[in-house]
Amino acid sequence: MRRSAAAVLGVVGGLLAGAAFIRRQGGRRERADLYFEDGSMLSLTNGSPGAERLIPLARDIIRQVRT
Repeated sequence: MRRSAAAVLGVVGGLLAGAAFIRRQGGRRERADLYFEDGSMLSLTNGSPGAERLIPLARDIIRQVRT
């Protein structure tokens, strides 16, 4: 009985640790989300066409707003 409870706690702990790791790794990727008037959205990440021009511009705008 104690082994099964320890196994369940180990699995749950592993899942939580894995989720935290994935969440940290996913947050480092820069992206620009474009929202259009018709309700559609386009997300540009590093390496996608157009992102090389748009992401540096967005970075500059955010820096100006924060200062």
